[in-house]
Amino acid sequence: MNRTFINNFKVIVLSSLVIILIFNPLFTLHSQPNDLTRVEYNKDKLVKMAVIGYIAEARLGSPPYRVGADGSIGIFPATGSITYNFRTGDSAVDLAGDHVEPAVTLYNPGPSDDRRSAESRAFNVLSCIGNDVKVLTGEAKGEHGVVIGKHGGSEHVMVDFKNPEVMKKMIPGDKMQVYAWGVGMQLLNVDKVKAMNMSPQLMEALTEAGMGITADGKLRIGAALTIPGKIMGSGLGSDHVYSGDYDIQMFDDKMVEKYGLDKLRFGDIVAITNADHSYGRIYRTGAITIGVVTHSNSIVAGHGPGFTTLFTSTEGNIEIFNDPKANLKYLLLE
Repeated sequence: MNRTFINNFKVIVLSSLVIILIFNPLFTLHSQPNDLTRVEYNKDKLVKMAVIGYIAEARLGSPPYRVGADGSIGIFPATGSITYNFRTGDSAVDLAGDHVEPAVTLYNPGPSDDRRSAESRAFNVLSCIGNDVKVLTGEAKGEHGVVIGKHGGSEHVMVDFKNPEVMKKMIPGDKMQVYAWGVGMQLLNVDKVKAMNMSPQLMEALTEAGMGITADGKLRIGAALTIPGKIMGSGLGSDHVYSGDYDIQMFDDKMVEKYGLDKLRFGDIVAITNADHSYGRIYRTGAITIGVVTHSNSIVAGHGPGFTTLFTSTEGNIEIFNDPKANLKYLLLE
């Protein structure tokens, strides 16, 4: 056979495969089914506001020991600072740390140097997952990142960058501006579902990944894992979910194996069944809540990987489909 014949044959075979794939009903160019309706919300009414955060120093208590639920005692890296080797998409479980926050941690204690200050509250509450972040000072000045999570108690906001090399230019104390946009969001064409901590940026990314409203009026969204509300710990009972987080307990080996909790990654979009976050965090049969994994596992009783709420439905008007790529790494950072 001459080279021309071989090349033409390759073109014919490849073209045939493309045609077969396009017209195969099992194949789709988009992950969103044709019968889904795009989620509508009050985007034009949402206020975009500047809030300021500073890279937090690493924090440890005194003494620095943490007492585990099994009686063990350990010292581990914990909250704050710049975490170079555990970022969005990396394991939130398989690391030698406790409550570690991925990528870059920001906070704003205000002029009173108090994490309970009005400035701290505004920074934490108004920052939404997916918001754009601009570095204002230091060697990384001018770089842009994305809000990836919130952490209660320390009142931190976590930020990641498409190019991780820029984090090597940063030091604690560097100043960043979050273009806070999303608080006040109301869904207009799906009933009995509330949105919180959700930015327009993430709403668009989730839509591209297959989120929409089904023919029977449910919000359909992909989740990397589905977790039972009965194993949720720290954060239960909070009177709102616009700041802070909710911990996934991992002390029961049978539950860890059954629900694949050892696979949890920073940035995972996960569903919690029988969890209602409409006006705080409560256990309610039939409810469902969607959120994102924002800090690492912990040995402390009642604690575990942290979860920031995105959607909740008291009546369970949310339909889940399994999506291993339901992670902020793929949604916002690639």
